[in-house]
Amino acid sequence: MSGFADQIEPLRQAALAGLAAATTLPALEQARVAFLGANGSFTALLKQLGTLPREDKPAAGKALNLAKVELEAALTARREQLELEASLPKDPTDFTLPGRRRSLGRLHPLTQVTEDIVRSFRKIGFAVADGPEIEDEQHCFDALNTPADHPARDSQDTFYLGQPVASAPRTLLRTHTSSVQIRVMEKQPPPIRIIVPGRVYRRDNADATHNPTFHQVEGLYVDRNVTVGDLKGTVEFVFRELMGPETRIRFRPHYFSYTEPSFEIDFSSTLTRKMGKEWLEIAGCGMVHPQVFENVGYDPEVWSGWAFGFGIERIAMIRYGISDIRLFYENDIRFLRQF
Repeated sequence: MSGFADQIEPLRQAALAGLAAATTLPALEQARVAFLGANGSFTALLKQLGTLPREDKPAAGKALNLAKVELEAALTARREQLELEASLPKDPTDFTLPGRRRSLGRLHPLTQVTEDIVRSFRKIGFAVADGPEIEDEQHCFDALNTPADHPARDSQDTFYLGQPVASAPRTLLRTHTSSVQIRVMEKQPPPIRIIVPGRVYRRDNADATHNPTFHQVEGLYVDRNVTVGDLKGTVEFVFRELMGPETRIRFRPHYFSYTEPSFEIDFSSTLTRKMGKEWLEIAGCGMVHPQVFENVGYDPEVWSGWAFGFGIERIAMIRYGISDIRLFYENDIRFLRQF
C-alpha cells in the first residue's frame, strides 16, 4: 500500500499544476486528456486499484476519489476562467461607455396595410380565412364559373405546374384568393362572412405597376336577402377606414364571370387629388353568380351574397404615395424604415 499511496500525492500535484498552467482552452483540454482522459496518468492509477490487497483498497480508494474530485473541480474552475477571458474584447475597452442599442425592426408596409384591412373588416363581423397557394383548376376557375376558354386560363397568363395528366387535376399557382371562398363554401353552410388576404401569382412582366407576385384581399358575404346596398355600405365603410373619412365611392358596370351584376369600384379622396385625379379605380365587386352557388351546393333561390377584391399593393401605393411597386420587394432598408 505504501508504494501505491506514494504515487497519489505527486500525481495530484502534477495534475493541478498542469491544469493551472494551461493558458488556452485547447491547452486545458490537452492537460485534461493527459491526466484524466481514458489513457491519462491519473486514470491509469485508478485502474491499478483493483490489484491492491483487499485490506488496502478502502484507504487507497478514498485517497484516489478525494484527489479526483479536487482535480475535476480545478478543471471546471480553470475552464470557466479561460472561457471568460476568451469572451473579453482583445482591445482595451472602456466599460463605462453607454451600450450599443439594437435598433428595433418594424412591420413591412404591406403587412401594415393588410393588418389595417383585417382590422376594418373585423369591426363589422368578418372572419379571416386562408387556403393553399398551389391550387387546382376546379377551385381556381371551374367552380367560379370561369370556363376553359377564358383568357385567364391561358398558359401565358397563369403559372401551371408540371405537365397535365388525364387522371389528375391540373395544378397551378392561384391567380386570386377567390379559390379560398369556394373552399369555405364547400365546407360550411351559410351564413358566411369572410375576408381572404393572401399572395397570388400571374404572368406579368415586372414594371412600376405590375409584379408576377402580389397580394390580394377578397371579401365574401352570403346570407338571406343580401343586396347591392349591403355591398355598397360595406365598401364605403372599409375604404373610409383605409383612405380617410372623406372618401367617396362609386360603382361602374363591369363583367366578372363569377358575379352578376358586376361592378368596378372607384374612389375619390384627398389622396386621389394629390395624384391629379378626382376618381381612381380601386377594386372589383358584384353579387355572387347563381351558378357559383350551385357549384358549391347552395340554393340560389334561398341564398344571395356579394364578393369583392382588391390589391393590397395598390392600396399601399396610394396611401403612401409610392410610384413603383417593385420597391416593396427590394428589401432596401432606406425605403422600409420610412414606414
